[in-house]
Amino acid sequence: MRTIRFFWVSALACGLTALPAAAEDDVERLVAAMLGDTPIIDDLRELTDDIGGRPTGSDANRKAVAWAVEKLRQAEVSVTTEDFEMPFQWQEKLAFASISGDVSFDPHVVAKPFSTAADARVARLVDGGSGSADDFKRVGDAVKGAWVLIETPELNDDIGLAGLFGLYGNARQFEARANAAEALGVVQMSPYPKNLVYRQFASTNYENDMPLLVMDREHALRALRLMRSGRSLSLGATISIDAGYSYSATNVIAEIPGTSRADEIVLFGAHLDSFDLGTGALDNGVNVAMLINLARQITRLGLKPERTIRFALWNGEEQALVGSWKYTEQHEDELDDHVVAASFDIGSGRTTGFFTGGRPALVPLVDKYLEPVAGLGPFQQIDVPLVGTDNFDFMIEGVPNLIAIQSDANYASNYHAESDTFEKVDQYQVRLNSAIAAAVVWGFANDSDRLPRQTHDEVEDLVDSTNLEQQMKDFSVWDGWADGTRGQHD
Repeated sequence: MRTIRFFWVSALACGLTALPAAAEDDVERLVAAMLGDTPIIDDLRELTDDIGGRPTGSDANRKAVAWAVEKLRQAEVSVTTEDFEMPFQWQEKLAFASISGDVSFDPHVVAKPFSTAADARVARLVDGGSGSADDFKRVGDAVKGAWVLIETPELNDDIGLAGLFGLYGNARQFEARANAAEALGVVQMSPYPKNLVYRQFASTNYENDMPLLVMDREHALRALRLMRSGRSLSLGATISIDAGYSYSATNVIAEIPGTSRADEIVLFGAHLDSFDLGTGALDNGVNVAMLINLARQITRLGLKPERTIRFALWNGEEQALVGSWKYTEQHEDELDDHVVAASFDIGSGRTTGFFTGGRPALVPLVDKYLEPVAGLGPFQQIDVPLVGTDNFDFMIEGVPNLIAIQSDANYASNYHAESDTFEKVDQYQVRLNSAIAAAVVWGFANDSDRLPRQTHDEVEDLVDSTNLEQQMKDFSVWDGWADGTRGQHD
């Protein structure tokens, strides 16, 4: 582990001399602590290597909850757990596929979360192209009762988050078309090369009623080439799952009590759950470890914020953002007192600013709070609303919300994949990101300025004036807003 001196000197070299001059200034002390020798990397290694992938509802997830609680208690941080109901259990037990016909081979496949089971289902394999309306028109009635193979573009770090959002939007459309055409099931080509597969949930979540697979890219391309050269192929698949019932899951909530304005809450969160193929290092173990360490250092230094700082380690994020949604229900009476809700969920790339959720008045506040770490910038806030992580339910509840913007680094190329493991994390950059997070949380916790909670009409105006409706549909959370079960409905 590098020494405190190394990190502090490195930070100064980056221009951290913009910090306030007083050595005892609280934010300076906190930033210095985050840059120094801390257990953050050891914590991350334990979470990812010792516990591993931790889907909500799994034994590993329950171990992760206990691990996080113990880490916070060891740091003498006040911590509680909050149980909530997950509506639908889904865990893959086995997924296997075999291609036969004019050519035979066994591809590498995994089931998409919320896929239905399949017991040795054998049917014709058809070339669904990219899954466009024209592709389904071309194939016509051949889709009925068949497995349809969908080609996807390769996803890499140059394409980044834009490519990820594209995957969700495209899947929503081609899964709907396959269902309407009465396909037996959908086989989606993995966007990653070198036989790497990943999890991407069914676009209708637990309402999905068909088998859905992801096939490794190389075998999927081989199958498409064969079919396009006139070969006839069939696919047989077995999908065994544990699914179909509600169960209890747990959020971990840590708190640094406020002093003069203790009833006002600054909430910073990261999701504790992950998918099971890798060990959930970039998504999102690194940010869990960062928030645990931030709570630890505030407590160790004896810092006393004016507002209460609450750190949330969410569960159910990968399954329609359920844990943070249930928090907004359980804490409905406190939502007016939430000054901000921030989410950290884009790996270990450099923090370059924050998405401010269509609340332009947040931008100058965040700019101000980043001044003590200006040397770690430059920073640029982007005032657009985004769906896809645990800011969502706070946004539609009218609470000012943030998502840390991070450079794509290697996040997209390992997203939900077997390759999302400890060694992918940029250990140096995560310390710098921690210092940035510390400056922002301390700014919100001690500034006299704050934004009011929006009314339902104001939230509705935000939805109507942006592309939020499309984003919500792509991430399968639109219905909850539309029917009034989620969001601000005063």
